[in-house]
Amino acid sequence: MEMPTTHNTSRHYKNCSSWTLKMKEVNYYPMQNSIIIGTRGSQLALWQAQFVKEQLENTYTGLDVQFKIIRTTGDAFPERSITGLGKGVFTKEIDIALLEGEIDLAVHSLKDLPTELPDGLCIAAIPIREDPRDVLITATGLRLEDLLNGAKVGTASPRRKAQLLGMRPDLQVVDIRGNVDTRLRKLQDSDLDAIILAAAGINRLRKTEIITQFFEVERMVPAPGQGALAIVSRQPKVSESHLSVARLLEPLNDQQTAAAVTAERNLLAALGGGCQVPIGAYARYVDGGLRLISTVCHPNGALRIFESADSRQQGEETPFQKHSGSSDSSSADSRLLTVSDSQFDTSLQQAVHLAETVAKKLRNNGATELLRSYKL
Repeated sequence: MEMPTTHNTSRHYKNCSSWTLKMKEVNYYPMQNSIIIGTRGSQLALWQAQFVKEQLENTYTGLDVQFKIIRTTGDAFPERSITGLGKGVFTKEIDIALLEGEIDLAVHSLKDLPTELPDGLCIAAIPIREDPRDVLITATGLRLEDLLNGAKVGTASPRRKAQLLGMRPDLQVVDIRGNVDTRLRKLQDSDLDAIILAAAGINRLRKTEIITQFFEVERMVPAPGQGALAIVSRQPKVSESHLSVARLLEPLNDQQTAAAVTAERNLLAALGGGCQVPIGAYARYVDGGLRLISTVCHPNGALRIFESADSRQQGEETPFQKHSGSSDSSSADSRLLTVSDSQFDTSLQQAVHLAETVAKKLRNNGATELLRSYKL
C-alpha cells in the first residue's frame, strides 16, 4: 500500500500512527507478546511510563509491558544549565536505544522533545493532555503579587523567567534544576521564596495540595506541548505497518491534543526555537475553532510580543465539533468528538496554517530580533 502524503506536518510532528498509514481496514495483531518502554528514572518519568503501560495492557489482553530505565545527558549533569548541554538533553540516549532496538517505544514529556526527530523515529501517539498551565509554589503560601520586593524565585526555564520578570521585574530569578522532588527540597532547604513548575507534573504525582497559584495561559503562556506526552516509536515500513508498534499505539492517541500540539510545535520550529528558547505557545479548541496564542519575550521581561489567531478567522471550519456540555477550559476537561482519518488530516493542515500565521505576526513585530538576544 502506498504511503499517503502527510503534508508538511511530518517535518515537525513526524507522526506514524494510523492517521498517516491509513490502514484502518487491517486489524492489529501483535507480532510479539512483550513490549519494552524506554524511560528516564525520575518519579514523574516512571509515572508517565506506567500510564502508557496500563493503557496498553488494558487494550491488549496478555501483552506484557516492561521498563528499561535510561540515563540521559540531562540526568547525568543535574547542576549544569540545560542551555549549555545542547539539544535533546533528555531524549538523545533514549533515541539511540530505540534506533538500536533495545527498546520498542519511549515516553517523553512533549515539551522536552526536539521539533526535529532523528531519522527512523516518529511520534506514534499523543495521549489526552493534562493541565498545560504553569504554577507557583511558595514556602509561605503567598501569591506572586504578594511576594516581598526582591524575593527569590527558582526556575531553569528562560520562558518562565522572562514572563515572570515581565510581571514582577523586582524579583530575583534563580536557576534551579532537578526533578519535581529535588526542586521542592530546594524550596524547603534554601533561601528560595518560590519555584515555578508545570501543573501537569504536580497533578500526575498527586501533589496538587502544594500549589499556591495557577498562571492562566494568557498570563504565562506555556511551553509548546506542555502537559502532553509523546510516545515515540521506530518509523514502520509500509509493508509491515499493520503489525508495527506504531499501530499498536493507535488507541492511545487523542486527536484534539495531537492537532493542538502540532500547531504549537510548528510555530516553535518556524521561529527556530527549541525547548530552551523563550517562546510560549498554546493551542486549544474554542467554540469549534482552533485558537493559537504565542509570546516571545526579552530575557529581562521588559518587552513581550504576544500574538494569536483562530482557524475560523482564516475561513477554515474545523472538523471537530464541541461535545454538548463541554466547556472552554485550560485543562484537559474540555473534550471534543473524534473524527475520521481524512478529517483529522484536515485538522493537522489547519494547525500548520495557524502556526504559520502566528509565526508571521510575531516576526513582523520583531520576534526574530528579540530571539537573537538569547544567542549573543
